[in-house]
Amino acid sequence: MRLAASLKIVIDAETLSTKFKEGCNVILEGYRQSLKEGGYPVVLAEREQKLGKLGVDSFKPPPDFWDKLNRLPAIRHSLARDAKRALEKTLPDPRMAYKVVRRQAGLGSLGQERFVAIGDWQGGFIAREAKAMLPSACSWLNDESGHSQSCYEAAISSAVRSPDPFQVIEGAWLIRRLSPDSNPIDIQTLPKHRDEQMLLHAMGSEAANVHLGSKRQVANIQKDLRNRKPNWLPDAAARMAQAVEKDWKRYRKS
Repeated sequence: MRLAASLKIVIDAETLSTKFKEGCNVILEGYRQSLKEGGYPVVLAEREQKLGKLGVDSFKPPPDFWDKLNRLPAIRHSLARDAKRALEKTLPDPRMAYKVVRRQAGLGSLGQERFVAIGDWQGGFIAREAKAMLPSACSWLNDESGHSQSCYEAAISSAVRSPDPFQVIEGAWLIRRLSPDSNPIDIQTLPKHRDEQMLLHAMGSEAANVHLGSKRQVANIQKDLRNRKPNWLPDAAARMAQAVEKDWKRYRKS
């Protein structure tokens, strides 16, 4: 539903030409198929060569990536001890020299703390980002208080996926590598003539890959899908997109 809500927001911004209801059906088709077949890692090589038609294979690393990152000012205060320890644990040498900057990226996780350690290692720059983990939204839904453990670590460790060795959970921080050739794909940079349905189908499959990590629940998920009414996904996603946009506008005013 989160994926379909994002689809609604992107379509409203006229970034995709796919019809909303049609796109939801394609996402659901990819999701159902992946659940049925047991999933498989989505890797842009070998069996996933079709995704190259989206233009992904022609992407070039941004030439100013390190310049932009290095221009960010170093933080004025000392980094929290647990964040410092988490970052240094993922560096090739915890004793190497580095500076720490703040970073804001993407449209999600607004307001979440992000720190990046940047250093020169054997002739080239390296960067590790520490992003503060938050409790699952389920903790709010169930009216739970305190610092509930995030489900993120369980999800990335059990999902049907080719794991990223640089993406780890250290205490309350998500650590990942930053580099010019290791970045999310901005949908606005895709070529104009693209197979959007292929992309949405792959996204639906990847959502199932995560849920397949809870193997005991797969049969329950499939049963739930069979019992749902037609158009449940576009209806629910449209309401969720409206709530997200309302929250975003309130965040912008704060």
